[in-house]
Amino acid sequence: MTSTDAELFGNRFATHEVPTREFPADGMTAQDAFRLVSEDLALEGDPARNLATFVTTWMEPEAQRIIAGNLHRNFIDHAEYPRTAEIEQRCIRMLADLFHAPGRTTGARTQGSSEAIMLGGLSLKWNWRKRRGGSPAATPNLVFGGDVHVVWEKFCRYFDVEPRIVPLRPGKYTIGPEDVEPHIDENTIGVAAVLGTTFTGHKDDIAGINALLLRIKSERGLDVPLHVDAASGGFVWPFLYPDSAWDFRLEQVRSINVSGHKFGLVYPGIGWLIFRETADLADELVFQENYLGKTDSTFTLNFSTGSAMVLAQYYNLVRYGRAGYAYIMKNMQANARVLSEKLAAMGRFELIGPDDEQLPLVAFRLAADNGYDEFDIAWQLSAERGWMVPAYTLPPNAQHVTIMRALVKETMSREHVDTLARDIEEACATLAKKGGAHESERTRMLLGPGH
Repeated sequence: MTSTDAELFGNRFATHEVPTREFPADGMTAQDAFRLVSEDLALEGDPARNLATFVTTWMEPEAQRIIAGNLHRNFIDHAEYPRTAEIEQRCIRMLADLFHAPGRTTGARTQGSSEAIMLGGLSLKWNWRKRRGGSPAATPNLVFGGDVHVVWEKFCRYFDVEPRIVPLRPGKYTIGPEDVEPHIDENTIGVAAVLGTTFTGHKDDIAGINALLLRIKSERGLDVPLHVDAASGGFVWPFLYPDSAWDFRLEQVRSINVSGHKFGLVYPGIGWLIFRETADLADELVFQENYLGKTDSTFTLNFSTGSAMVLAQYYNLVRYGRAGYAYIMKNMQANARVLSEKLAAMGRFELIGPDDEQLPLVAFRLAADNGYDEFDIAWQLSAERGWMVPAYTLPPNAQHVTIMRALVKETMSREHVDTLARDIEEACATLAKKGGAHESERTRMLLGPGH
């Protein structure tokens, strides 16, 4: 095929290898570049059938127009884009209100909950230094459970904090005050509790931990703050469980992070860090930046970043309001319950805490040894039916427990739930006939047909 033929009839990469290693010597037409990238992505999985990710995979066309129209706008340029900066502050105030902040407060938009957790942890550390006054240097520690996201361990390693991790155990996949108390001392910068774990979708006993910290403050004089990692649950609990106290209604909760790009229903990446009061943000961490003709306060690990997702978050907040978010969350919860009922009716599975407060998901495991395991089911669903339903082992000391998790999101209709349930049952029937997947099959599924 000549270059002229490719221009007339199709794609120059129809029979040629695409650039993968060396920096290309020459460029290509915009049409060729577009086709190259688009055809590569055609090999990806379908986001609508990705029940593993918590991240938003669909937004309304109007929201997409706002995103597309603002991809070129640098969020950090507050002097040039003051309305974007004001919209960020509106979102912070609205989230503080949603989380029952008692008065004037502050916060920050972030790339996601990972950055928010890093910033929240730094504020805990700096405030701990302030509480110690002029005492000799000591190693600070942070208490959290094995049910946290790995970013908490990253924070401890990156910023020289001792992690005091409460291990899980079979049948107990969250933590409470009895787990936390033995780990607290005068060098504890804070306790981190999770609202909606990535493993089973449940919450730590945040109210119980708050009561423990109040007792320790009264009896031992140690004022240990509580940070709530509400990456997933911060946009769920206020609408599904409004009477459940986990937020600033609890006295020791001093900061909360939440991911806008999860149940905040925004594309990645956008997260939020909200403080109970302005005093909970350590002054030393806020920089006065004279940039492009305007002095701004900055509290961030990133600098240049897009405005689009901040604007998309504000769009969602005003578009849906409390009533809209409640409607969407209740729909997801209803479909999750239908899926739970269908899985229970199969007689093959044990549901993980189906009657507890939980994210709109279904966590389940095989109830007995059937000659195949949860990983076999996950590979069957992926390889033959196109569903991405993860199977994984839990953290220590529950590492011998394997579970699966199906996240029921906004775009998953009742018909999708019914189809998924049938596919799971058929996958189990197929595996029962085959006697499970052999190790060579598992390896081939992981590595692909070329290996």
